[in-house]
Amino acid sequence: MTRFILRRLLIAIPTVILISVFVFLLQKLLPGDPVLALAGEERDPETLAFLREKYRLNDPLPMQYLYWAQAALQGDLGISLRTRQPVLELIGEKLPVTLQLAVMSLTVAVAIGAPMGVLAAVKKGTFWDWIANAVALSGLSIPNFWLGIMLILLVSVNLGWLPASGYRPLSEDFWQSIRTMLMPAFVLGTGLAAALMRHTRSAMLGVLRMDYVRTARAKGLSERRVILRHALRNALGPVVTVSALLFGELLAGAVLTEQIFTIPGFGKAIVDAVFNRDYAVVQGVVLVTALAFIAMNLLADVAQALLNPRLRDAP
Repeated sequence: MTRFILRRLLIAIPTVILISVFVFLLQKLLPGDPVLALAGEERDPETLAFLREKYRLNDPLPMQYLYWAQAALQGDLGISLRTRQPVLELIGEKLPVTLQLAVMSLTVAVAIGAPMGVLAAVKKGTFWDWIANAVALSGLSIPNFWLGIMLILLVSVNLGWLPASGYRPLSEDFWQSIRTMLMPAFVLGTGLAAALMRHTRSAMLGVLRMDYVRTARAKGLSERRVILRHALRNALGPVVTVSALLFGELLAGAVLTEQIFTIPGFGKAIVDAVFNRDYAVVQGVVLVTALAFIAMNLLADVAQALLNPRLRDAP
């Protein structure tokens, strides 16, 4: 198992380096001059020359990347141009919000998508299979922003059950924080549940055709035990991988949902940073979310290896 994890880590290292290069270069393609944004109203040549020298913007591009990468490895992702706050500190404030939303959304997705996928596979070709596929298609088709607005109108404005927007940290008021996150988590979770349901159904259909499932039924085991203990466990590999990838997408920030419900997470932070040409924040947030996505892929590989020991010996 240790060798398996080390192999995956060795694959992840060059991926991280390539991502850091892309993040750095793509930032250079953003419109506008960061020096002009830093200088504010002091646009005299001396001030501009001082800032270019201070931030090494006169150096060749490869040298600029090396200086930036070296600082990033030391935990220095720069300073926000708008708030003058260290980017790492800003990320530390936004990350718990995004993590809470991601965990709650994935919980909703798994609670809806996985049981529906199993039911659709077991009841293939029946009314229940049709219902599950119709719900999945609806989840993929309904835009998040429309569903969010409709939920605010119904649940908050008409019924008054949940707050329409805003965010309260878990440390301040646990239950109020959960209440403010329920609607955005449901909006995101229903869309993810549709994808999760389709993958679960496909994986279960493949497993149910296996010889060992037929053998288990021939031995007289109950259908419930065959499905839950034999089929579902072996079908979990692809489902775990998809769940990890979906969680990585959530960590990247749900831009529209966070905007609608005024949630101060990664999605809202990066939109505000792009509009304000806050280049250091854009770089920092994109780099952290990319690293989180790689970490979730690694965890998915490890989880699959735990579920299927044959994968541990795979190259």
